[in-house]
Amino acid sequence: MFSHFNFELLNSPQFKEDSVREALIMPVLSRLGYSHSNPEAQIVGEKHLVNPFFKSGSKQRKIEQYPDYLLQIEGLSVCVLDAKSPKEKCEDDGQVYGYAIHPEVRSKYFAMCNGKEFVLWETSTSSQVLSFNLTEIEQYWELLTKYLSPANFQKSVTITSKIEDQIATSTFDYMSRGLLKEIKVEKQSAKRHFGVHGYFTKQAWNVVNRYIQNFSKPGDLVLDPFVGSGVTAIESMMLDRKAIGIDLNPLPVFIIQSLVAPVDTGKVWEEYLTIKVKFEKEHPKILSDTQQYLSKYQDEYKNLRATKLDKTADVETADKLFSDIQIAELAFFKHLIKKVKDKNVKSSLLLAFSSSLNKHNLTFHYTTTDGGGDSSAFRYYRYRLAPKPGFNSLMKIYETKLKKVIAAKQEIAAKINPKTIGNLDIHKGDATKLEIEDETIDYIYTDPPYGSKISYLDLSAMWNGWLDLPVTNQDFQKEAIEGGSLDKSKESYSDLIAKSITEMYRVLKYDRWMSFVFAHKDPHYWHIIVETAEKCGFEYAGAVKQANGQTSFKKRQNPFTVIAGQLIINFKKVRSPKNILKANLGSDISGLVIETIEGAIAKHHGATLEDINDSLVMQGLELGFLDILSKQYSDLTPILTANFDYDLSVQKYFIRKESKFKTHIPLEMRINYYLISLLRRRERENNLPTFDEITWEIIPLLKNGITPDNQDVLKVLEDIAERVEDDRWKIKTTGNQSLF
Repeated sequence: MFSHFNFELLNSPQFKEDSVREALIMPVLSRLGYSHSNPEAQIVGEKHLVNPFFKSGSKQRKIEQYPDYLLQIEGLSVCVLDAKSPKEKCEDDGQVYGYAIHPEVRSKYFAMCNGKEFVLWETSTSSQVLSFNLTEIEQYWELLTKYLSPANFQKSVTITSKIEDQIATSTFDYMSRGLLKEIKVEKQSAKRHFGVHGYFTKQAWNVVNRYIQNFSKPGDLVLDPFVGSGVTAIESMMLDRKAIGIDLNPLPVFIIQSLVAPVDTGKVWEEYLTIKVKFEKEHPKILSDTQQYLSKYQDEYKNLRATKLDKTADVETADKLFSDIQIAELAFFKHLIKKVKDKNVKSSLLLAFSSSLNKHNLTFHYTTTDGGGDSSAFRYYRYRLAPKPGFNSLMKIYETKLKKVIAAKQEIAAKINPKTIGNLDIHKGDATKLEIEDETIDYIYTDPPYGSKISYLDLSAMWNGWLDLPVTNQDFQKEAIEGGSLDKSKESYSDLIAKSITEMYRVLKYDRWMSFVFAHKDPHYWHIIVETAEKCGFEYAGAVKQANGQTSFKKRQNPFTVIAGQLIINFKKVRSPKNILKANLGSDISGLVIETIEGAIAKHHGATLEDINDSLVMQGLELGFLDILSKQYSDLTPILTANFDYDLSVQKYFIRKESKFKTHIPLEMRINYYLISLLRRRERENNLPTFDEITWEIIPLLKNGITPDNQDVLKVLEDIAERVEDDRWKIKTTGNQSLF
């Protein structure tokens, strides 16, 4: 590029900042694909900015200085670049960073060039990502294009409701896979999951099954580094994929390993009947001389006594969650199971034993008149002693659980045999330090912990204690939660999740997908996920709303503050990832938040907390304002209770009675906002809308006292979009598409 340029000129007093701009910076920007006349990849010069902090009277001041170069794609900012004279150093003095974070700019990167060197920083972290001597630009060109090329900021994603039958290797194209629409949950139709063993969260098996089918092919290797109840691993096995399932908690590892261990279920039942006879013969003595049995079989529950519970529990150690009779019964029963010689038969019997613990402890209480009930760990996410504990016969509980285990094993029997079981690797491990080779995984589907929602290791204490499964202090340190017995901070949780995403990127092959399930009402966490994934090199490919088929007790107890359901965020690992650009929203997004909430209320004729949260998160993902949302609105409850009415009977928010929509964003801006969001989404879905479809979707979202007509919509539409394929519309490839 500069083969004919004499870099000795940089030492001349006459070679100043303007010379650096014309002789060195412009050729670089031109080769990258930017120009002053190309709206798709435009160089904006002399960008005067309104100071968002200082006012003169009632008006905001204009900043006298402005960046030398603002690189924009379709009106959205990529990079702010300032030229320096050769005598000046390229150091972050705060000025260029100030341009980059300005509400009217919000660029992904900022850069400096003094003719000698070129330095690039990432705005969100202020960290330097690239630095090189201009004489060596050819050696760094590939990296520079990775960060700044206009081609890296455009994407197209297809959403489909069908799974194409592309089984053969020669026909399966990973990168052509579309996102799935919301899938109807089939909760109880798979014996391999329903009723085998309780756990704190469980993905709907048919949803996971469909995602694995869509993004991988038979023989591929699927990873879930937060394996939990094991739905991803087991469904991968059922679909003839290989799978690695990892969890820091030894309980889910035990559950899955025991479930998939090849075994003759007839022998399992036969051993159970032998144990049953021995237990029932001894049971009257257990009731009459409980202390003798507690003493004789104390080794069976010694780890239970040593297991301390977290500060939310009603008692200090796990043995206090049981009566003396319950401990004596369980200890003797465990002793009989451990005497079984066949390893896999024993593990099957222990699985049913572990599953029975849920209904044989002092936290269990009846919740229905027909004898149904639950323990506090699953219902309240803490160990609460029941005021009136529900007592059940251990043998009745156990026999019911064992039948569930046997039914599950029979359902998956064709997939678990000595030849195929090696395709499934389930082990205890750390998601932030995966012991997996680089670029060996074909697909990742994972459902990570959600902040402070559930303290998995603390809540598993009862089961881990009885099963003699070791949990170390190091495990608690590495657990990605907020709160818990170590009172972990929000920052600690965010850091651990970010590290796990970095590891997932490392082990995933190029041109493969990751589906990241998440449910949280604090946009800070969504921002961390997307920012970290993009920083690693993932390309955001779209998010899909998905029900999970379960409503927690906390949701039923607090329907207007607790989120149900989830979003599945999809990423691609490609060699030239395309980034999300942030819309120019201004310094105050309160009007935008209210507008989005009112839009959800108008669209759904009253909106649930999930409708509102999903609308804000989806818009934040699409338009890149999760960073601002996370800082200003980490909790939606105050703004919802202050501005809207809640109807408990239908669990929806409404505009207050005898009130109008509050937002005062000008009509054209409101139309612009919804049009851009709609057109971007439909273009990713490869389903361009007609004008009628646009009108029917946009107008219901704009009911705030001034309802637009078709001509209002058409006027804005023609400014930002172009007609293609008869009466279908897409965002223009020319012209200014700045959001506001």
